[in-house]
Amino acid sequence: MSPFATLATTITLEDIQNKATGVFEPHETAVLALSADCQSQGYQAICLPLTTSKWQERWKNMCIMPSIEDAGNEAVIAADKEAEAWRKSPSFLLDEVTITRLDEAEFVLAMASEWLRLDSDDDWVRHDSAIALRQEVAYASYLNVHTIILPPPRNRSQVASYARVINDCLKSVPYMQFSIRLPIYDPAVFQSKESSSPQSHGHHGWSGASSPPHAPTTPKLPISNSYSPGSLRSTKAPEGELNATWEMWDIIRNVCDYNMRLTLALDLTPPLPVNAGVLNRWAAEPVKHIFLPASAFIANVKGYPVLPKGTQAFLRQSMIHRPTFILSGVRSGLHAKGGEPAYAQYVKYLEKSSPSVQATRTQGTVENFGQGYQDYLQNPLQPLMDNLQSITYQTFEQDPVKYHNYEEAIYRALVDLPDSDRIAICVAGAGRGPLVARSLEAVRRSNRQAFIYALEKNPTAWITLQERKAKDWGSSVELVFGDMRYVELPEKVDILVSELLGSFGDNELSPECLDGAMRFLKPNGISIPSSYTAYLAPLSSSKLYNAARESKELKGVETPYVVMFQNVNLLSGDGGGVGGRCGPQIQECWEFMHPRRDVAVDDRGLPFTNSHNVRAARLCFHVPHAGVMHGFAGYFEAVLYGHVGLSIHPQRKDYISKDMLSWFPLFLPLRQPLYLPSNSEVQVSLWRLTNDRQVWYEWYAESFLPVFNAPSPVEQSEDVLGPDGSFFASASTHVAVPSPLIDAVDAFPLSPRSVTSKMGAEPAKPASGVVKIGQTALHNPGGRSSWIGL
Repeated sequence: MSPFATLATTITLEDIQNKATGVFEPHETAVLALSADCQSQGYQAICLPLTTSKWQERWKNMCIMPSIEDAGNEAVIAADKEAEAWRKSPSFLLDEVTITRLDEAEFVLAMASEWLRLDSDDDWVRHDSAIALRQEVAYASYLNVHTIILPPPRNRSQVASYARVINDCLKSVPYMQFSIRLPIYDPAVFQSKESSSPQSHGHHGWSGASSPPHAPTTPKLPISNSYSPGSLRSTKAPEGELNATWEMWDIIRNVCDYNMRLTLALDLTPPLPVNAGVLNRWAAEPVKHIFLPASAFIANVKGYPVLPKGTQAFLRQSMIHRPTFILSGVRSGLHAKGGEPAYAQYVKYLEKSSPSVQATRTQGTVENFGQGYQDYLQNPLQPLMDNLQSITYQTFEQDPVKYHNYEEAIYRALVDLPDSDRIAICVAGAGRGPLVARSLEAVRRSNRQAFIYALEKNPTAWITLQERKAKDWGSSVELVFGDMRYVELPEKVDILVSELLGSFGDNELSPECLDGAMRFLKPNGISIPSSYTAYLAPLSSSKLYNAARESKELKGVETPYVVMFQNVNLLSGDGGGVGGRCGPQIQECWEFMHPRRDVAVDDRGLPFTNSHNVRAARLCFHVPHAGVMHGFAGYFEAVLYGHVGLSIHPQRKDYISKDMLSWFPLFLPLRQPLYLPSNSEVQVSLWRLTNDRQVWYEWYAESFLPVFNAPSPVEQSEDVLGPDGSFFASASTHVAVPSPLIDAVDAFPLSPRSVTSKMGAEPAKPASGVVKIGQTALHNPGGRSSWIGL
């Protein structure tokens, strides 16, 4: 069974130099010797810097001027000429690179120079850093390096410039994977990195673009000087800092148009935040690598390296990405016991104990059944237009939970029916007969006398039904061929059993099909299922968004898909919003019930029109943490009979139909992602519409931020003194507008402190409301892109 976690180790320039001065036979180069050593220890890749300190020193001498006073001397003029020659034709010298051969690059994850400043405030430093990165990318491509890891963005105000250069590199090299090394949070992005002392040779002030040649060669992330590695775990980061690195990533991938070759290398050097909502957002991002330094480990009571519980939980969850763990500093002897192997062994332990890994490797679970279908878009079935293949029936018949619950529902319905010499059951849409077999078993268990009609319109499945009747069922079952909306049965039935549900409940036209079959029921007859409800939640997933727009056609992003969700994040929280007006994380859209007694029907018992199956929903969700909405997740829950049901609702499925395999959720994509700040609200409108030929969905969303206004008592004409001693100059002043960067837990409370008048009157309540900040297009108007045929 393929592993979920791949292991890599970091090789430093010092490691290469030490190996080069020693004996590395029978290998031809020091890098080949190091690569072989690492593979023998169980690593699948090595991560090493592509360039040496010689390159950093030459770039600095060409592109960074030491002082303004030296601007006219001959050395500077010569450096300017050298820099211009390099800009015209960028190239390396032999001692400026760490690898030179194809076989050396075979197992390498190459790290671009971490001292490059693609987001410098200095125009010329950005310009020359961009040239240098393109040069490194071109060289890595020449050596057939598959993945290059880029230095993190450090300057929030220039992150768009950083992203533009990455986008240019993506276009220049068609096959290479680019992975941006990014901490989950980095307080340094709020601090000024640059002063105005030295100048670039482009005559713009800058400092910090490069460190001295003698600086450590192991890549380091810029983190705040306010804490040391020993104090990391007690540091509590403000929510703005927790959002900042993710928001920089969001800018980069937007500028790069969600390029699928652009991924993330999450760095766990800073401590992880304790807020699960902040961490969950990374599940929806393309995390391919995780930097795990030895300093992130703590020693257990025996001195062996282990990770804090929060980090353990995050890494177990991250196994869904099948990441490459890049271990660094594991040969430094930081922990007393275990040595270098202990770190890799611990990652393997986390893999083995990951709930997602365990579920995938356990027979009978949805995760095991759906291997290969994770985040794979499938078009829903068209049961009225298309006849299913035998292999499709066979796949659905592998679900023991669904058929167990159907049998139990039929059994309970039989027990509850009044005494009768004959009970008639109709299985509408019998397929290859699994519900017929379960109905017969329920009849046997109940000790009732019952007769079964098996109704099917698929002429190929009809052959299988005839065979099963001849071999297994005999005279207890009568086969009826035809569309349930038009055929007639010899008699009215007591129980109507159907298996027409889709991932959204009604999206495979169960309401329309059962409208035609309800005429088979006696006045007090029972329908199994008796009702089903559709649910919706806002969803983030760059992977699903990319998959939906892959066709480049409008239809791709206006079609609901059936998907086994994996790399996704539900953006909504439970309740919240202004005045607590938002609903739960996953909200009910609408419900269908059978039989329905209030529909006007013709002489045959069929509805005159399909207008009674039109539905509309308007839902309001609270978004506690900043995120990007790429679409909506759709679920259903059905009541079969009594307390027996089926559910794929994430919060209820394990209580109703655990490990049911037959349905994956529905994904309704957006044409363009919608950014949602922390503490925002999203209002979703969804319609189920129909005409005489088809049924389709339309959807639309708006986003809002809460605002609060100070009260304006009529009797007060002068400024109002607040409880903190401050004055409101105007009654219309906004006194609490949460920043998009501030997370909900730290945002201004939704009920601000009341303002008391000077005369001691009853405190006036502040006015609250929302301001609109964004909206989507109306998707699939008139069913132009997707519909289900009647």
